[in-house]
Amino acid sequence: MESYRVSDQRCTLPSAHLSEPTGLLSYPDKLCYRITYSGNQLSIQGGQADRKTIWHLFQQSNELWLAWIETHSMRPEYPSIAELLAALEAAFTHYPHQAGVYVATPSPLNSELFDSGVLVKTEDGRCVAYAELFWQLARVWHTTARSGAYPLHYVISHGKRHPLRPPKPTGTVYRRSIDWLGRTLSFRTVDIDSDLIRFNRWMNDPVVAAFWKDAGDLSRHRDYLTEIQADPHVINLISCLNDEPFGYFEIYWAKEDRISSYYDANDFDRGWHVLIGEPRFRGKPFVTAWLPSISHYLFLDDDRTQRIVIEPRIDNVKMLKNLVQCGYAYLKEFDFPHKRAMLGMLLRERFFSEQFWVPRCAPSLHSVS
Repeated sequence: MESYRVSDQRCTLPSAHLSEPTGLLSYPDKLCYRITYSGNQLSIQGGQADRKTIWHLFQQSNELWLAWIETHSMRPEYPSIAELLAALEAAFTHYPHQAGVYVATPSPLNSELFDSGVLVKTEDGRCVAYAELFWQLARVWHTTARSGAYPLHYVISHGKRHPLRPPKPTGTVYRRSIDWLGRTLSFRTVDIDSDLIRFNRWMNDPVVAAFWKDAGDLSRHRDYLTEIQADPHVINLISCLNDEPFGYFEIYWAKEDRISSYYDANDFDRGWHVLIGEPRFRGKPFVTAWLPSISHYLFLDDDRTQRIVIEPRIDNVKMLKNLVQCGYAYLKEFDFPHKRAMLGMLLRERFFSEQFWVPRCAPSLHSVS
């Protein structure tokens, strides 16, 4: 049986925040929990009843453990599954390179925890949460997650055979607390009426225009966004930090996209484009937040997605470097009608097994031996 030993390797965080995280927000099952670290103790408060639970995050025999601390009460209220999910996110955030955390709780464990992969029972009867499985639980970060995969039905559009895609989401689709920024990153769908002026300003920014080459007036950009929203294979998103917009994403199904002419696309491959419109949100601390998070969101959106593709301009040196640090491998150069591009690809197995939601270039404070 594998044992998850803990070390305290000191590293530099990818921002000016050099201290350990003191708190974060977690959003399992569309509820909000505020988590506070105090030594080896986690205080979790929120949910529908806004109650507080206390957890102990500690090392035992050089293994990492998470245990619910029972309050002194004649009729103790055992923690809910959502509270356990929030506690696990806090544990894996505090120890971001940890492969597994043992869980101890006197409450009767719901079979759903094992059926859904939150917990796995070891050969000696202990309960462990694997980081690789935990970070694939859409209910923790994906705010519009479906209860099951969208049914498979093939259609043909623009001469390409592909699965019928689910209806487009609306509103916020993903939330994740970024401890090294001390903020919550979110993706929400575009609202043309409220986002048009901002989008127009971003597209006319010289840095953005140099790569997107789509500067223009409000009318041009209204038509652009309207066309994207009418296209069933593309979803456009606004990225925010603490609800402040800073960037724009287009995510697409690769099978019916023009990229499919340049590689052997699978039915559930996804791809994306990005622009960071607010200059003060450009740079390493922010890239290490939004780039792994858009990959994470796409893998959570459909469990059948095994690959994410990207096709940046070959002269976009910074983007090419950032993609490598976030797990993307480069397959080939090729010519789009409008640019010379590099085809990159991220495998689902690699993203989760190598924990690419943790910045590669700057490991955090705790790591596995």
